[in-house]
Amino acid sequence: MIGNHKKTEMLVIEWKNCKGHNVKQIAPGMLIISLLALLALLAPYISTYDPVEARLDRPLESPSLEHPFGTDHLGRDMLSRVLYGTRVSLLVGICAAILAVFLGVLIGLLAGYFGGLIDSLLMRLVDTIYSPPETILLMVLVTMFTRNIWTIILAIGLTHWMSTARLIRSEALSIKQRPFVESATALGAGDGYILARHIMPNLLFIAMVSVTLMTAHAILTESFLSFLGLGIPPHLPSWGNMLNEAQRDLMRGIWWTALFPGMMIIITVLSINLLGDELKRRLAPNREIQKQS
Repeated sequence: MIGNHKKTEMLVIEWKNCKGHNVKQIAPGMLIISLLALLALLAPYISTYDPVEARLDRPLESPSLEHPFGTDHLGRDMLSRVLYGTRVSLLVGICAAILAVFLGVLIGLLAGYFGGLIDSLLMRLVDTIYSPPETILLMVLVTMFTRNIWTIILAIGLTHWMSTARLIRSEALSIKQRPFVESATALGAGDGYILARHIMPNLLFIAMVSVTLMTAHAILTESFLSFLGLGIPPHLPSWGNMLNEAQRDLMRGIWWTALFPGMMIIITVLSINLLGDELKRRLAPNREIQKQS
């Protein structure tokens, strides 16, 4: 069909544009993220101490050869906790981002393609969820259910899909007016076929960039909730939990319990944003994909 040929041609052009840029510009972010993922996978083999085992005879030891990141107020090895915290933070960030973008793509696609009453109802839903402050919505969702890692993922995902929905709706409105979609419609193609074969493939690049940028924001959100004591349960090591526990230590001049998890958050978020910005420039240069604030 003519529509299939046009769709394939568009994807090939975008891929060539992607390959045309210097790979060195994307390497730093990708390298750091790959290293973090490797550390998360190998945490049980790298860690020399149990991240949750308390050693009350060795509290708040400063960094040393035995404990490179020091110990916390319960004598737990900070290096082991930071490594295991990488697993928790990346899991929450990636899963919450995928959930948020999936919901955003689904709702934006339905609103943009079908229009009319469906569009009006879905966009009013977006406006309604956008109205209250994000922090209040998160707190309500977290406190409604048993606190665990999946509750946090669900809460973040359900409160961060709206900007993606608006962007996808705008793109779907544009794509459905293009000649290859009109040709498919004239040849009798159904809505499901057009959505699956013509609309969705042209939105994949936007979804990829959105997931990347959303992951960074989800990691920050999880850290913020855990810092407030509303996030990951205390028995699980996460960077936000470590910062929450480090508040009392900072008052006494004990810096290492806050420094290392804080540095990991900064490095991870900056690396993901660096990768996301470069992917946006390559894959969706003319789309206004905004970072979550």
